[in-house]
Amino acid sequence: MYRIGIDVGGTFTDFTLLREQDGQVSYHKVASTPRDPSQAIEQGIADLLKSHSIAPAQVGHIGHGTTVATNLVIERRGAVTGLITTRGFRDVIEIGRQVRPHLFDYSVVKPPPLATREHRHEIGERVDAHGAVITALDEREIEAAAGRLKSAGVQSVAVCFLHSYRNPAHEQAARRVVERVLPDAYVSVSSDVLPEFREYERWSTTLLNAAVGPRMETYLEGFLTRVKNLGISVEPFTIHSNGGLMSMRAVRAYPVRTCLSGPAAGVVGAAEIGRVAGFENLVTFDVGGTSTDVSLVYRGKPLFSSSRLIADYPVKTPMIDIHVIGAGGGSIAWMDDAGALKVGPKSAGADPGPAAYARGGVEPTITDAQISLHRLNPVALLDGRLEVDEAAARDVIEIKVARPLGLALEQAAEGVIRIANANMSRAIRSVSTERGYDLAQFALFAYGGAGPLHAIDVAAECGISTVIVPQEPGTLCARGMLLTDISFDFVRSEIAEVTAESWRHACRLFAEMEAEARAWLKRERVPENDQSFRYHIDARYRGQNFEVMVAMPRVAADGMAGFLDEFAAAHQREYGYDVPGRAVEIVNCRLQAVGAVAKAPLREIGATGSVAAAVISQRMVYFGEKHAWLDTPVHARAKLPAGAKLDGPALIEEMSSTVLLAPGQSAIVDRIGNIIIKLSRAA
Repeated sequence: MYRIGIDVGGTFTDFTLLREQDGQVSYHKVASTPRDPSQAIEQGIADLLKSHSIAPAQVGHIGHGTTVATNLVIERRGAVTGLITTRGFRDVIEIGRQVRPHLFDYSVVKPPPLATREHRHEIGERVDAHGAVITALDEREIEAAAGRLKSAGVQSVAVCFLHSYRNPAHEQAARRVVERVLPDAYVSVSSDVLPEFREYERWSTTLLNAAVGPRMETYLEGFLTRVKNLGISVEPFTIHSNGGLMSMRAVRAYPVRTCLSGPAAGVVGAAEIGRVAGFENLVTFDVGGTSTDVSLVYRGKPLFSSSRLIADYPVKTPMIDIHVIGAGGGSIAWMDDAGALKVGPKSAGADPGPAAYARGGVEPTITDAQISLHRLNPVALLDGRLEVDEAAARDVIEIKVARPLGLALEQAAEGVIRIANANMSRAIRSVSTERGYDLAQFALFAYGGAGPLHAIDVAAECGISTVIVPQEPGTLCARGMLLTDISFDFVRSEIAEVTAESWRHACRLFAEMEAEARAWLKRERVPENDQSFRYHIDARYRGQNFEVMVAMPRVAADGMAGFLDEFAAAHQREYGYDVPGRAVEIVNCRLQAVGAVAKAPLREIGATGSVAAAVISQRMVYFGEKHAWLDTPVHARAKLPAGAKLDGPALIEEMSSTVLLAPGQSAIVDRIGNIIIKLSRAA
């Protein structure tokens, strides 16, 4: 049997094929099809079936990551959405936290509300903070509001009542009425999507879920149809933002949880490969065609966040803590009003792509700069399947960067890359140094099609001494789909000072969530022996506004003292101090249900062969002003044996990526095929 992992990116759609009986892994890439992402998926799967002579019935698992929900939000292409809410709270989503997006830049504005004011309707109901009903729900009001939304052509409805996280009865009753009046509408209720306090974040998350729901359903239907047309009968899973897999049924109900779908799979894959290679602390560094995604793996586990902004909209749902910037191979170099060179965040994407791809691109990109310096193959990429126009790359860098700045072409191209490296380094520091982690204790795990080209310079700038490049790094997110488990998150808000009594109540809440989680895992057809649970508590010192997430091995009656110690350590790491003796409040109790999925072990590579035998060509490569152009050996990565040692200057090429070693740098190949690069203090 075979397992297929798929990652739909902005420029390429990546595939990993795993043969279960022996762990043999194969990789594939096709250009993404932004107008219908499922088209590229169908093409890529068909290519794999044909090239490996696989019958559709032999495919036993498909894991899939997608940016469809994120792109709908970024491009403001969500469905026309209405909001039904408690009287007096119609404008909460517009008022927000009354914080400017940027204190001094008046050109930066808040995004438009996901439901316009004429599509927001108030209902005379009220539940207090303890869940007691103050004003009963009048279903006739709900019916009238739903009728007005139907007349307005609304496609999706969010129902968000005050304190529904304590008592969801009013929201559930409202859902039934709305579904009766608008049978074709997509309906989301906040007590299902996010049963937590803080109404602004809860309503923003629920509105996002509603806004992307209808078009996500359309995409999923197209995806499923294309998979079935290939003769594959298994239902695909989709990875969500916490790094776990969800069934199609769960994705339809909670599409907002897929907003970091693909990047999360990469972090999961990096953590597993790093663990086997002996590196528990990693900075994951994923540079694709459109963006750079960075995250931390600490003591073998990805770090999580309970909230973030997606296209400037607050989303509060458990997710791997990934920082995303607009810096990828397709990022466009441009001049600002003062004539200074900038790189990103705008990208040439898959269509038209960089100028070197000869698909109509006319703007200079990072890829064009790399090709101009011969750091990327100036003839063809993707094992020869993607022809490259070197002249077009050099012309666009010369005309739009070098001449305006009065630089030689090589200086201009290197300048584009150095600016991108600086942006990437800032992103890494934002998830590490700024949060109390010492980068000297971490290795940089570089992947994505462009990650290995930038990794060594970025590591040197950040003070990281080790760089790890896995096999076929450009497809690692797709590979991560095959290294992750089924999972789902449950939460209960419980704002209470930590005392013996409140701790006992928290234990009861976790017991309730565990029962709910076991029922969910049963619906997902996970055997009891493959079920496990992870526990987190959001807590803060009394008087604080925001909390830190504390991971717990278990939550039991005798665990209060251990929790307080873990909270103090987490607060010290996050903020640089703790306050002994000060009262601590529990805010949210979180439980993650995990259903283990069979995963093949990472295979060791052979030790036969030599570095000399892996050399497939020589080419002149530019290594900066100090070294200029050097005749550089190009190695086929697949021919490098375990234990091989390479000294720079050198290039290591494979289908999905290229590793660049400058003069004075060296690398070794470990037993599972990773390239390990140690940087000297001088670097």
